[in-house]
Amino acid sequence: MEDAFRLTPDNYVHVLAAESYRPFACRAKTKEELEAWQRDFRPYLWKLLGLNRIAARCSADPQAQQVGVEELNDHIREEWKLETEPGFWVPFYLLRPKSQDGPVPLVITPHGHGKAAKKTYVGIWETEEERESIEGGERDVALQAVREGYVAIAPDMRGFADLRRQPEIEKDANNSCRTMQMHAFMFGRTLIGERVWDVMRLIDYAKTRPEIDATRVAVTGNSGGGTVSLFAGACDERITVCAPSSYFCTFEHSIGSIRHCECNYVPGLMAVAEMYDVASLVAPRAFLAVAGRTDPIFPYEATKMAFEKVKEAYTVAGVSERCELYTGDGGHRYYKAGVWPFMRRWLTQS
Repeated sequence: MEDAFRLTPDNYVHVLAAESYRPFACRAKTKEELEAWQRDFRPYLWKLLGLNRIAARCSADPQAQQVGVEELNDHIREEWKLETEPGFWVPFYLLRPKSQDGPVPLVITPHGHGKAAKKTYVGIWETEEERESIEGGERDVALQAVREGYVAIAPDMRGFADLRRQPEIEKDANNSCRTMQMHAFMFGRTLIGERVWDVMRLIDYAKTRPEIDATRVAVTGNSGGGTVSLFAGACDERITVCAPSSYFCTFEHSIGSIRHCECNYVPGLMAVAEMYDVASLVAPRAFLAVAGRTDPIFPYEATKMAFEKVKEAYTVAGVSERCELYTGDGGHRYYKAGVWPFMRRWLTQS
């Protein structure tokens, strides 16, 4: 047996990836085959993420409580919390333009790793260093969205900020991802699934707000926020535009090859599909992959290859123009120059 095909701790992922048939790979050649494949794969993905188990313990209508409101120069910033599961409350900011005239589209902005969590995405900073980090990496995604004329919702993701476990809060640790993921595994759930569920409940809540056109919903976030954006777009067909940043790649060459936080993993997923198959569930809705050319943890060459696979699905669906890759000349960060023109085309005019 050639060394390249010997199963070792170092080439484990690549050997098994080469051997796996992947029953839920997208092999559709016609629009009808694509739709049939999506009808089969989407509920299976729900099961892998644990969404069915989460949904089974939840009522139809989530409860919301307002915490505060602040009027700023060009928008209103409301602070809320939403009961996404019985007894589990997710804090979020809702930003709405001051000049709003009638219902406008919604942009949900899940964040990635960091203790500041949703505060970063609405442009709240406490030190000059934080301000420079937010501005330099264009991390104030929700603030960008409201200044584009959309309502923006910036939630805390489970495992961060106030949604860390108390031991990590007391130690001022960045996150509680590892322990919360292991606990989720024991109940047939995943941390990705729980975060996606919270996004889905926020869409349920958005339908109660007269300022929001809940038929036009986008989701976009960076890094771990890109993870949630991709899986939410794949799982919830109410999402009109899906724009993950600094995440879309292949599982084999990113999550499977480079050290990542435990919250990135879904048991059994690589045995049945690759990341480009998950992304193909978004078709025919608009999909934008945002990548940094020198991102060290989501290699760009693999991102380009994965994008071509998704583009094939969109071509089969007859809407290749709704699928784009924007490449920023930098590393692991958000690139607003590629996002908002795409949103204007497919969210504002959809």
